Amino acid sequence: MIECFCFCNKCLFNCGSCVIIRYVSRRAVIVNVNVGKEIMKLLLTAFTPFDGEKINPALEAMKLVKDRIDDVEVVKVEVPTVFRKSIQVVTEAIEKEEPDFVLSIGQAGGREGITPERVAINIDDARIPDNEGNQPIDEPVFPDGANAYFSTLPVKAMVEAIRREGLPSSLSNSAGTYVCNHLMYGILYFIHNEYCSHSARYLIDNNAQHKSSSLLFSEEERSSVVKAGFIHVPYIPEQVKDKKEMPALPLSDIVRGLEAAIRAVEEHESDLKKAFGSEC
Repeated sequence: MIECFCFCNKCLFNCGSCVIIRYVSRRAVIVNVNVGKEIMKLLLTAFTPFDGEKINPALEAMKLVKDRIDDVEVVKVEVPTVFRKSIQVVTEAIEKEEPDFVLSIGQAGGREGITPERVAINIDDARIPDNEGNQPIDEPVFPDGANAYFSTLPVKAMVEAIRREGLPSSLSNSAGTYVCNHLMYGILYFIHNEYCSHSARYLIDNNAQHKSSSLLFSEEERSSVVKAGFIHVPYIPEQVKDKKEMPALPLSDIVRGLEAAIRAVEEHESDLKKAFGSEC
């Protein structure tokens, strides 16, 4: 559905304030008529090094990802590898940047490829302390949260896009129980329970005569307002010099894989209907 509004209350299309509102999965996407092109915004986050490592390939890769990928503006945020604080940093960035998508990147040493995560579970069970010494064991991320939240990004399409680049990739069904899972769960909890589309707020606040019910979201619909998910990347070769038989992927390949995944996020409003499961 497409509706047109002019926030200056003048004739439509005669000023820079005129916009087209295109509804995508119940999200109001603002398209500037003068430009005539929809520009989406992706909030890309990555963790700092942890557990004695000097580098985190997630962070190094994020720095090298292009700031603009096709019609997606990429905003980057460095996230501390710390329980609670990581969620606070990213949710504040969501409020500030008002993105269409959020993709968080973390390191999964030992994995061979780039692995989008399907689900985050409501548990913190830290084998090692975080960067500030916190080590929660068998604690919920949010006591009032659901047992789990599924990624709202097209994770299967992301895997396929990465594979088309000739890179190893698979769909992961476990983000672990450390800060990666903690952050993924926290972001989805925030979007599902607290976040309201800026596009809807802007229209309502600035154009009261258009307080259409189509701009208001139920609690169940809020998870589609901002789509969010997580992706793990493996070690890079510099990290495995003293780790025998530990798989690694060149940093340039990780960057290429992430950019392919971002394109898939933009291109696929819904995910592929293709089996990625296993029997056990």
